[in-house]
Amino acid sequence: MTRRFLFPPTLLVASALLASSALLTTPVFANPALPPETAVREALEAHPAVQAAVNRIAGAKADQRILKAGSHELVFAGSYVRRSVDREGRYDEYDATLSRAFRLPGKARLDRTAGELGLIAAENLAEDARHQIALRLNELWWDWVEASAEAAVDQAGVGNYRATLTAVQRRVELRDAPQLEADQAAAALGDAQALAAQSQGRADLARARLAAQFPGLPLPVDAPEPPSPALPLEGLATLRDQVIARSHEIAAADAEAGRLAALADRAARDRLADPTVGVRLFSERGGAERGAGLVFSMPLGSGARGGMAAKVAAEAQAASAELAAVRLDVQETADADRTEAEAAFTAWRFAREALGAQSAALGKLRRGQQLGAIDLSEVLLGERLTHLAFRTEAKARADASRKLSRLLIDSHNLWISD
Repeated sequence: MTRRFLFPPTLLVASALLASSALLTTPVFANPALPPETAVREALEAHPAVQAAVNRIAGAKADQRILKAGSHELVFAGSYVRRSVDREGRYDEYDATLSRAFRLPGKARLDRTAGELGLIAAENLAEDARHQIALRLNELWWDWVEASAEAAVDQAGVGNYRATLTAVQRRVELRDAPQLEADQAAAALGDAQALAAQSQGRADLARARLAAQFPGLPLPVDAPEPPSPALPLEGLATLRDQVIARSHEIAAADAEAGRLAALADRAARDRLADPTVGVRLFSERGGAERGAGLVFSMPLGSGARGGMAAKVAAEAQAASAELAAVRLDVQETADADRTEAEAAFTAWRFAREALGAQSAALGKLRRGQQLGAIDLSEVLLGERLTHLAFRTEAKARADASRKLSRLLIDSHNLWISD
């Protein structure tokens, strides 16, 4: 994809006006440089990290069933004995006991609560995994778009320098210019070709990384050109607040803290062990003695139960502290997203203005050379500065779109459902 960067001043002004109108009318949600949302969602779901997190939900559901049912089961115990008594004979004797332990009041409720909160935590962790992979896709995508935009500018620069060299060589043949100017133009062309090769290599590498991480995402042959970024109509402050309000990371940490708090309460109650109640049947002396009755047992406990309660209580306190830390991290992310988006957008606007001024200066230099008042070296310097201005503007344009897209993803307005 080849773009010439030496725009006429009138075209440059028109482009600036179009870009300014886009700031007011174009929603970021419809960024044409982003891949189709359906393809992105499919690529996110297929990513191994998301699949692993989704599979952990099934494990959390199994844990929920386990906690709801409890660990106590019916226990059958029995024995058969053939006894021999002197001067009486031999007797067949047996006994059978069927027993089960029962959770004391309140323990089953806490187990159910822990299971439910564990499932909520797993579901939010799966959503957060999808969120993190979406951020990775966003970074890799804009790496490719930005590098390709640089490569296009550099390739256009090669074309401009080649045209300059051809024109100078023609003037040298006509003895209208010294050989020195041809050498200067050739050197400028060589530098431009080296820069174009480097930027094309970065673009190819960025595309390879994107394809390796997301093999299911269909990629166009050429990266789309980064459009003029547009601030969302609801404002960056609203998106910043949504980053915090819709954070699955906070929801997961909150559920985990609640789960461990329920387990800590459960462990404290478990210092009083659950009783076991059962029924016993027996037959002795060949059936001469038969009976049935109730059996009861209850562990008296030891220091281990108290130690376990203290351990789980400490883990619950740690989870509460981790929840507070997660809240701070998410708030930092929200503030950073907003600040970086504002800064990148402002930087792009300045880069666009600088490009307009530099293009106008180059036009004056070229007219001065045609009139014989400006040397070729000054024109080449102006071309180099204009080339740099185009590269800076392209990078700033892509970076602004990158930062705005990241804010939209973190606020669950792009690729991620609330």
